[in-house]
Amino acid sequence: MSVVVVGANHRTAPLDLLERMAVTGEQLPKLLHTLDDGEDTSEVVVLATCNRTEVYLVAERFHGAYREVRDFFADLTFLPPDRFAESLYVHYDEQAVRHLFEVTAGLDSAVPGEHEILGQVRSAWDQARSEGTARRGLNLLFRHALEVGKRARTETRIAHHVTSVSQAAVLLAAERAGDLAGRRVVLVGAGAMARGMADFLAASGVASLTVANRSGGTAAGLVASVADRVPDVRAVELSALPEVLAGADLLFTATGAPGHVVGDEAVAPALVGRDRPLVVVDIAVPRDVTPSVAELDGVELLDMASVSARTEAGLAERRREVAGVRRIVEEELDRFTALTNAREVAPVITALRDRAELLRRAELDRHTGRLADLRPDQLDAVESLTRGLVAKLLHDPTVRLKDAAGSSRGDRLVESLRDLFDLEPPTDPS
Repeated sequence: MSVVVVGANHRTAPLDLLERMAVTGEQLPKLLHTLDDGEDTSEVVVLATCNRTEVYLVAERFHGAYREVRDFFADLTFLPPDRFAESLYVHYDEQAVRHLFEVTAGLDSAVPGEHEILGQVRSAWDQARSEGTARRGLNLLFRHALEVGKRARTETRIAHHVTSVSQAAVLLAAERAGDLAGRRVVLVGAGAMARGMADFLAASGVASLTVANRSGGTAAGLVASVADRVPDVRAVELSALPEVLAGADLLFTATGAPGHVVGDEAVAPALVGRDRPLVVVDIAVPRDVTPSVAELDGVELLDMASVSARTEAGLAERRREVAGVRRIVEEELDRFTALTNAREVAPVITALRDRAELLRRAELDRHTGRLADLRPDQLDAVESLTRGLVAKLLHDPTVRLKDAAGSSRGDRLVESLRDLFDLEPPTDPS
């Protein structure tokens, strides 16, 4: 048996293919059982995120299992295999284990050290366990993989540096304006980037948040998402921007407009009688704020270049942690290999010793009559002699089996012992 992973991610497949390979929550139970029922597959976990779809399985035969997963992707994408086969990666045994450990450690993510992947791996494993498609082998692997992910984040700073544009924008504004707690903020836009900034602003303890957007419905949705964390939050039309800016400490913009949406005419009135600078952060591409706004007295304008520099600095810091995380992955790979090897040979060694002891006792029982006249100390000597003889006979086979565990030779020795001594194969505790 082998552990195999077949999948595609943001590095190997174009976005349109990844979208076709996406697995929804409603699809997952059926897909798990379809794969698990395959002739060459005995356990399955499917890990599906926005950046990857991967099938982890215990394969009875590698090539047969690969064909089953390839056909699974063909059914999922409605594409012939030759349209996506080059985008698939395949790892087995040690490389498959290393790959999963790198995934949970955050080394295989678009942003190194992302927190979300740990929860996604756990969720995928939980789903497979609840459906009964993850059993003895994959349970051991995924439990260990989550430990690797936690260790990487505890012992290194792989997840400690800012890499989100939205978070970097809020932190830069806080550096220029001071503590954001109790501040009044205006946010122009209601898309994904604006929502990200709204979340970080809410976590920063702002006193009020006014969302200005052309679409009132979209703005209302954003307002609802932070209403329980911001004391004063509301949505207004974009035309009301000059009015709401008059009482604001900071302005953030992140629209998808093709041109400028905030000009001098909106900002200048808000500067009259102001005793503090108005910090403006524009992370839109193309820019939302007219460049001339930066020339107004009392305005400090930060654009995407400034925010990107902060984001790249965070990414650079995380990348410096990669070597340390890789060391953890390799250490845990060695530990996992030792654990699984011991688990594989231990039942065979136990069964062999049990069989030898059964034969020893049967022979002593068969000669009970001939031993009846022996004194107790002589009976003890016979007991000790036979035990010692069995132990010496089994010592070398046991040592060689342990040394070969995890190799093809070890697999052959295990099968030979089972065959020669008629040992029962281990039962699956799951």
